[in-house]
Amino acid sequence: MSARDVMALARRITALTGAGVSLESGVVRFRFDAESFLSSARVRGEVWRSWLDDPLWTAEPNAAHRALAGLQRAGRVRSLLTQNVDGLHQRAGSTVLELHGSMARVVCVSCGVTGAMSDVLDRVRAGDVPPDCAVCGGVLRPAAVAFGEPLDDDVVRAARMAVLDCDVMLVVGTSLTVDPAAQLVPLAARAGAAVVICTLEPTPYDSVAAAVVREPAATALPELAAVPVVATGPIRTWGDPSTW
Repeated sequence: MSARDVMALARRITALTGAGVSLESGVVRFRFDAESFLSSARVRGEVWRSWLDDPLWTAEPNAAHRALAGLQRAGRVRSLLTQNVDGLHQRAGSTVLELHGSMARVVCVSCGVTGAMSDVLDRVRAGDVPPDCAVCGGVLRPAAVAFGEPLDDDVVRAARMAVLDCDVMLVVGTSLTVDPAAQLVPLAARAGAAVVICTLEPTPYDSVAAAVVREPAATALPELAAVPVVATGPIRTWGDPSTW
């Protein structure tokens, strides 16, 4: 079965996206070492300065983001899960579940107060380096999951529920090598969803996919999103109580 054939039957899609979706917008994978960031003021200062000119702040959504937003507006994408922290899905008009948090926000590790990343970057430009919490003087960090940190339990639970409540899982631009996000794919397949994987390189879960597409996300997704639905009748998923 081709990816187009699967999309012709897809009425309740859960999408999972990774860094490959934003690559054509000029955004590279975001990672930072939380241990050194939190323990050293010198490191924090260097990292905050490096973030001032990150292409993330000027990037624009590309055709892949817009295609997913269109599928969501049409009611076909029921859940959009992303490992990206760049906010480009939201800027394209999508509602998302951010598995790894967001670089648009900051949080104080001491008192938990949150704020806008843009405001803190303005402080850094003005020479306030490293910027500390204005409330308690604690360390400010991005509200994004650093490499090696666990994901929020509630977020993981919501993601698992989403993949149990779809007829198609559309996986785009992720290597599927980082858990627990990668484990969502075999979970969807076991629940009976058809999995479509769109990546430039092979993934560990290509074998469970109904179709694999080796094209850039910004090329493949608009084409797949344009496939009209031909399926009729009830949609039955593990998220449908009538199947329990």
